[in-house]
Amino acid sequence: MPSRHIRFDWAIKKLLRNKANYVVLEGFLSELLHQDITIKTLLESESNQQTIDDKSNRVDILAETDSEELILIEVQNNSQLDYFHRMLYGVSQLVTEYLEQGQEYGEIRKIYSVNIVYFKLGKGNDYIYRLNSEFIGVNSGDTLEPTLAQEKKFKIEKVADIFPEYYLLKVRNFKGAAETTLQEWIYFLKNSDIKDEFAAKGMVEAKETLRVNNLSDTERVAYKRYMDHKSYEASILSTQEFEAQWQIEQIEEAQIRAREEGREEGREEGREEGREEGREEGREEGREEGREEGREEGREEGLQQKTIEIARSCKQQGLDIETIMAITQLSREDIEAL
Repeated sequence: MPSRHIRFDWAIKKLLRNKANYVVLEGFLSELLHQDITIKTLLESESNQQTIDDKSNRVDILAETDSEELILIEVQNNSQLDYFHRMLYGVSQLVTEYLEQGQEYGEIRKIYSVNIVYFKLGKGNDYIYRLNSEFIGVNSGDTLEPTLAQEKKFKIEKVADIFPEYYLLKVRNFKGAAETTLQEWIYFLKNSDIKDEFAAKGMVEAKETLRVNNLSDTERVAYKRYMDHKSYEASILSTQEFEAQWQIEQIEEAQIRAREEGREEGREEGREEGREEGREEGREEGREEGREEGREEGREEGLQQKTIEIARSCKQQGLDIETIMAITQLSREDIEAL
């Protein structure tokens, strides 16, 4: 049976910040970015500081390469609706943080944002997404290229080399065996297992460095505590997802009942109207319009009241505001006022 390996997020927290273990990160980044990466140092910045509420949910590390490029690696475990915005915010902070006051804009560093997520983010079935910026002609469709002077001064081959580059790894979407060296890393990120035949850059070192059996007694206790906490988080998240689905089903059933009640009221009123034939056509049309408006308002009020009741129940059960908003379509202000 293969030796168990520690999770990548815990390795970032505890082991990979050691200079002796840079080779593991360098291997992973080299395979992902398709270029040889050498880490000069690990940095601390405002963009990757963790708050108390954030520590269990996210880990990150900021690396500076020999070419003075910046690579921000983030591992996000729990669902975050605005995570795309968070990616943008983190990179934006780095752009300004590492441009000293008075420096020319040409000194802005190239930034890579590598995001490893273990939850459903956006709609897409791939397990690796890349975003890099190109200027494309709206009319001609050509790609805007730098001048020779810009290429020489800024050491770039294309305009996109200046702008931040984002990588999003949705590791749970990866299925099957690892057939490429990059897939070996994705396999490890998903399963915390490094097979003997894996030969990607950094894997040989990772096989030994990241073995659970190689941890000190103190590290092993800390790692077990961390994994126990992750199991508890997963259980809570699963319960919340189940309750959210149940609430959605309740809303759908309430909507079906409201529509059926509305149709029944319409049929009954139609029968009543038939018995009242002979009245003036104008008055009849006026009553019909009033009845229809009344039925519609009644159904809307009923649905709104049911939705508020469900939102109140969700809030009492401890669901977060974003989840309740997604379930009920109520505004943040309405939910907070309950």
